[in-house]
Amino acid sequence: MAQALTDKVLAENLLAGNGAALRVKQVLLVILGIAALAVAAKIRVPMWPSPVPVTMTTFAVLTIGAAYGPRLGLATILGYMTIGALGFDVFASSSAELNGMNYMLGGTGGYLLGYVLAALVLGIAARRGLDRSVLGMGAALLLGNALIYVPGLLWLNQFTAGWTQTLDWGLIPYLVGDLVKLGLAALLIPAAWKLVGRARG
Repeated sequence: MAQALTDKVLAENLLAGNGAALRVKQVLLVILGIAALAVAAKIRVPMWPSPVPVTMTTFAVLTIGAAYGPRLGLATILGYMTIGALGFDVFASSSAELNGMNYMLGGTGGYLLGYVLAALVLGIAARRGLDRSVLGMGAALLLGNALIYVPGLLWLNQFTAGWTQTLDWGLIPYLVGDLVKLGLAALLIPAAWKLVGRARG
């Protein structure tokens, strides 16, 4: 059963203290989250002719959203997007030649918007306590993944010859890999909760 919206998320249970000390810890979490997203984006397998490679970014986005909660998760994703918009090579297919807003407005731009939406929704789901069980986390992850694909495919369709090519480039090659990543995340967060419970027990 979903818990109240005021429930603590995983990161809040790991952060002790208040005031300035808590803010410093939150800033460190955001920095670590941005670094994790940048590294995950570069773990990629090209899926030619699709412009969208298989990466670990989806896993990182969804996991950070669930572990950090809606506010801290959203701050982390927006920080990552801001760094990318400034021209730093933090996205999956960005490079010295193609980066910043030019990259973000390319074929993968819709997926970047989807990351923001997914992180927010996963944070809200975690706040409701859905991250405490594999089934609850799995359902939230499926919704989050859908929120990545919807704007991603709608935007990618502007760069293809039609919906058949869009689905061939931006959806079908990634379904199996996404199921594996979602399964891993669905097991990881509830397991982390159990470890937290044992540590406090």
